[in-house]
Amino acid sequence: FRQDYFTDENRVLKKDPQQDYHLEYAMENSTHTILAFSRELHTCDTNDKSITESTVRVIWAYHHKDMGEAGQNYHGSNRGTKSLRLLNPEKEEVLSASLPYFDLTNKDVPVPDKDTTYWCQMFKIPVQHEKHHVTKVEPLIQKGHENLVHHILLYQCSSNLNDSVLDYGHECYHPNMPDSFLTCETVIFAWAIGGEGFTYPPHVGLSIGTAADPQFVLMEVHYDNPSYTEGLIDNSGLRLIYTPVIRKYDAGVIEAGLWVSLFHNIPPGMPEFVSEGHCTLECLEEALGAERPAGIHVFAVLLHAHLAGRAIRMRHFHNGEEQKLLAYDDEFDFNFQEFQYLKEERTILPGDNLITECHYSTVDRIRMTWGGLSTRNEMCLSYLLYYPRINLTRCASIPDIMEQLQFIGVKEIYRPVRQVKTWPFIIKSPKQYKNLSFMDAMNKFKWSISEGVSYNELVLKLPVNVRCSKTDNAEWSIQGMTALPPEIERPYKTEPVICSSSSCLHCSLFLTLLFVVHVTASTIGNIGPFV
Repeated sequence: FRQDYFTDENRVLKKDPQQDYHLEYAMENSTHTILAFSRELHTCDTNDKSITESTVRVIWAYHHKDMGEAGQNYHGSNRGTKSLRLLNPEKEEVLSASLPYFDLTNKDVPVPDKDTTYWCQMFKIPVQHEKHHVTKVEPLIQKGHENLVHHILLYQCSSNLNDSVLDYGHECYHPNMPDSFLTCETVIFAWAIGGEGFTYPPHVGLSIGTAADPQFVLMEVHYDNPSYTEGLIDNSGLRLIYTPVIRKYDAGVIEAGLWVSLFHNIPPGMPEFVSEGHCTLECLEEALGAERPAGIHVFAVLLHAHLAGRAIRMRHFHNGEEQKLLAYDDEFDFNFQEFQYLKEERTILPGDNLITECHYSTVDRIRMTWGGLSTRNEMCLSYLLYYPRINLTRCASIPDIMEQLQFIGVKEIYRPVRQVKTWPFIIKSPKQYKNLSFMDAMNKFKWSISEGVSYNELVLKLPVNVRCSKTDNAEWSIQGMTALPPEIERPYKTEPVICSSSSCLHCSLFLTLLFVVHVTASTIGNIGPFV
């Protein structure tokens, strides 16, 4: 009695007239019920959801008794949900249990009773004097803190530091933070909430142990504490598993997208608003032309936004021609962000350009949403894992601000001699905005959906300031230059879906799922189907 059902807005189960799920295997014993079933990825059944490379929110529930003639039994507390990327190819490699590892973990960090905290701690890589490759990185999240720790970034710092920087941690981006933190600009690994461990492909590793490799690293932990809970002490961090068996290539990371700043902003009440961050042709031409004319090979991507994020796409253009999406997630889940392995490695060449396209919804907000560090602020970033490593750490953009001001009617601005909380300037005219900051004026403007749509069309065409960074706070010469965004097709045209039905006997596009239910001794008996 295993059949294809769907539910409506009243959460009533109904038998689907088009039976697309097929039982492949079933087993039951005194403790477990195991079901393996398959389905075409695209059934074109209006009661089914297409399965793509985007995040899928899997909802499960079961009752310990079989479904009777009266219908399903209420599952009670036997239910749950989990975001998964069902088509993300696994790169899990069988690693020797004897491989060495080291942990980078915070030590009794007192998490403040405030919404957002970025905590930074400096570490010294313990492996020295001989090259090794990190083959896997695992998150070590303190039990019970799974929703507190939002993301962890690991930065390479200046090699000129000494052990005195290891004494204590401090809030990041704070006026009183140690100067040594400012030398840590190069992201070498990123983990975000919901993600699991990351295993590098067999031919690639994160190099440690040589003079060119990180000796001092800064671990940035983003704590998200919206309920302002007091007395939290955290010891989360990362575990790095490494090997002396050298792999063929050293891995690198490029941060691409929108530079995090107030220049990135989203009006309130918008069902959809699109922001774009540009890894420009000019930056890639200079950096790849100098370091790697044959191109780099991307093998995984992490797409990153905050609470207003709904979808993210990484668009790739070669000689002005759009290629297949590098990565995408049309069902973005703030609580599930991890590196996506690419099915096939993608080569990025000099003269290519990349666009991180982020879709947001602010229908539940009455004030502007600003680019910033808090989860209530927004980001639009992509982290590209690639090889071979080159001296390019950030390839991003900032939209021009003056036309944003002109849109809301600002005519004159001035920069006060003493900068206080009015960054980056104060408005002089017109009268309704006089002496207001940029943020105050944008919030004062009477936004409507039609105004928001017009503003969105404007910002997507604005010139951008190029960010093109090297390690050790160095910059490529294109840094700070102004560039025009490429003329591209909007919205992005998705590939047509090829439908398959239950009668398709030779289809290759199908998915097999395994569902396992652990049953306690009190519920052993007639184990019914999950619903």
